[in-house]
Amino acid sequence: MTATLDHTIGLPDAEYRALRDQIFDAIWSELDPLEQRIEDEERVPNEIVLPILERVGAFGLLVPREYGGSGLSIAQYLPIIAEFAKIQGGLRVIVHVHNSFAHALSEIGNDEQKSAVLFGAATGRHSVAFALTEPLHGTGADLGTTAVRSGDEYMINGEKWLITNSDIASHFIVFAKTDATEVSAFLVPRDTEGLSIQPLPETMGCKGGEHGHITLSSVRVPATALIGAEGEGGQHLERALEISRVFIAASSLGTSERALELSIAHAKERVTFGKPIGTRQAVQRYLAEMATDVYALRGLLADAAQKWDSGRRIPAEASMCKLFGLEAVGRVTDRALLIHGGIGYTRAHPIERLYRDARLNWLEEGTPTIQYLVTAGQLLEGYSFADAFDAGTR
Repeated sequence: MTATLDHTIGLPDAEYRALRDQIFDAIWSELDPLEQRIEDEERVPNEIVLPILERVGAFGLLVPREYGGSGLSIAQYLPIIAEFAKIQGGLRVIVHVHNSFAHALSEIGNDEQKSAVLFGAATGRHSVAFALTEPLHGTGADLGTTAVRSGDEYMINGEKWLITNSDIASHFIVFAKTDATEVSAFLVPRDTEGLSIQPLPETMGCKGGEHGHITLSSVRVPATALIGAEGEGGQHLERALEISRVFIAASSLGTSERALELSIAHAKERVTFGKPIGTRQAVQRYLAEMATDVYALRGLLADAAQKWDSGRRIPAEASMCKLFGLEAVGRVTDRALLIHGGIGYTRAHPIERLYRDARLNWLEEGTPTIQYLVTAGQLLEGYSFADAFDAGTR
């Protein structure tokens, strides 16, 4: 996927290309060789990985330049997160969550909150994670965690789980109810008394990506920890997840591109009955279907990125990107496994790992049913995702 450059936001063309090339080189020369170790140990060696990510600038990609980051446009960022999605999935998880929620804080936090966190986030010294999903409740308005104000403090009580990057996060954006119906968001440092973190069992794919269980027991935070005003948590959540869904779709693209590349190579190299399997119509059909999904997803992402970078909100487009992306990467990795045959089901080929890693994309930033709900709700309220296209053709 090629970034659309020359935006009024983001890095100038030459700086962007230098940064992108530096990151791509590290991905394939330093990070990709760690795949077998991570898969075997089911942990990311952060002592090796985090310094590499810091050195090449991968932590500050979406941190505004005034806070020491690169301040990439969304169109510039998408090819980078897509490239990370081609290698071991736990590495992609670290980069995605760090950048996605640093970007969220840059948009919803006040100046004091941004100054306290984002300078460190640009180098990886700080990292932000979302504390939203709960073991006994759901997400959004269905929360059991509460935050009760007393004077200049809030006391937070509750549980959160499946909190990605919980092992490296320095701060959590905690969503809690401040009354029976209102959800609010709080910036809570990791070392706050009463906050404890336990790891959850390892995952099917994206090995090494940590997803913790957080307990908040009489956690006291100053009133200044409140992000925005009471009751604005739902708005903050919608804005953060909106663009993060596009990032997940870009991750689906990267995994799909890698699976297609490997499948084309295998179709040329694998010989049965004296001919490469790529000469057979069944295999050719699989490849054509895979390429169609990749091409379509690229177009969706380019449109969504252009709209966001122009200052538009994209609630329907983001959910459609996420929905189509997860379905596309599912189809592509299914066909990749069929092309590779039995050997693709073993760890002798990256297809086995890509197949498992891709399944996390179904769950991150909302399941398919949530994307149906958001998209249909927007359409029924009169939202038109075709406005920009129509305007350009009149």
